[in-house]
Amino acid sequence: MVPSRIIIMGAAGRDFHNFNVCYRQDPDVEVVAFTATQIPNIENRRYPPELAGSRYPQGIPICPESSLPSLIGEYRADQVVFAYSDVSHEHVMHKASQVIAAGASFVLLGARQTQVKSIRPVVSIGAVRTGAGKSQTTRRVSKILRAKGYRVAVVRHPMPYGDLARQAVQRFADLADLDRHQCTIEEREEYEPHLANGLVVYAGVDYEAILRQAEQEADVILWDGGNNDLPFYVPDLHIVVADPLRPGHETRYHPGEANVLAADVLVINKVDSACADDIRAVRDSLRALNPKATMIEAASPLSVGEPEAIRGKRVLVIEDGPTVTHGGMSYGAGWVAARRFGAAEIVDPRPYAVGSIIETYRKYPGTGLVLPAMGYGQQMISELEQTIDRADADLVLIGTPIDLSRVLEINKPAQRVFYELQEIGHPTLEDVLGDLSVPVRQLMKVATGFNPTAPGSAT
Repeated sequence: MVPSRIIIMGAAGRDFHNFNVCYRQDPDVEVVAFTATQIPNIENRRYPPELAGSRYPQGIPICPESSLPSLIGEYRADQVVFAYSDVSHEHVMHKASQVIAAGASFVLLGARQTQVKSIRPVVSIGAVRTGAGKSQTTRRVSKILRAKGYRVAVVRHPMPYGDLARQAVQRFADLADLDRHQCTIEEREEYEPHLANGLVVYAGVDYEAILRQAEQEADVILWDGGNNDLPFYVPDLHIVVADPLRPGHETRYHPGEANVLAADVLVINKVDSACADDIRAVRDSLRALNPKATMIEAASPLSVGEPEAIRGKRVLVIEDGPTVTHGGMSYGAGWVAARRFGAAEIVDPRPYAVGSIIETYRKYPGTGLVLPAMGYGQQMISELEQTIDRADADLVLIGTPIDLSRVLEINKPAQRVFYELQEIGHPTLEDVLGDLSVPVRQLMKVATGFNPTAPGSAT
């Protein structure tokens, strides 16, 4: 039989994972190409043979998604597998129409085909959309688990923007590891807060290999999801964060709606900054979609080191890049803090933008009066720095979760915005995590022979 010829559409994450677990060893298929989108400068390279395996001695080309129709014809593709996240249902079906019109079948892989089983308990954190508050929820869960005596390893959704073969399995134990791995701003935003809390973070490309290494030093695996993607591992408890600042998105985005339907726990975040009607609308929508899930409401209160330094100043606000680009938010924590602490003006960064920052605003015109912290490579980091330098502002207010001064020089006074998750009322995350141990212990003892009462195991 002639193998089915497959193209995988992705953004340097889910696409590689789907290949690794579903197609790499399958003799009945041939993956002829990946396409790439969302992330700058990740196309026009190859998935390396070291990762692609013996069936692909030349590796696999990674092409711009814009060339998809011609690729289907050139490679005589039978199927196109859609494998990236945080896009509207309408966007997915537009891509399906394009694929079908070009003569191929359009495929979405399910959780059963793509999730790897761990010998350890897995708690996964997902979301309805990028920027819903997944990161602070993950930090809150990690603190609760560690207080219970668990050794926790965080496995972060992939962001392999460099040398893929060298990034197959990455382990981060301290800030020096971020420099050693030449992490982008986007990677640092996800890893640095965990490192500051004393956790080890894993990431990379080959997520089964990552899991097997993480299992050696952890009692519990904490999956820290990216965008609104589904977890790569079979979760024992799946927590999904929803955002009442974007009511209705829980039913309109892929795979955010699938996350809601699969959730054991639904967290409605930002109840301190959303209006009551929107909170009620999201609560009713989530309950209709998944009436069995436990519902938790939470706030993400903001703080800054010197709030008095903001009052009366002309402020340049820097926000988390993914949240205000493909996440679709026009602002984030920095903008809220500027308004709350009395900034005289929020300076429009666009007249001062250079290079790739101009291109970012062009590609994402819904971005508000904020500067996305874009830093997918050294040139982009340099152009972000130049944009900050050029801006006519008294103060820079940094809404990203990292210390940007470690990555670039800021020629103006700066303040960082901090935010952590705070549950409102009951149940809390501690309540639901307390219910994790018994069924997981029983399952693991039967399926793997793992003894949950042995030294070093979860207690």
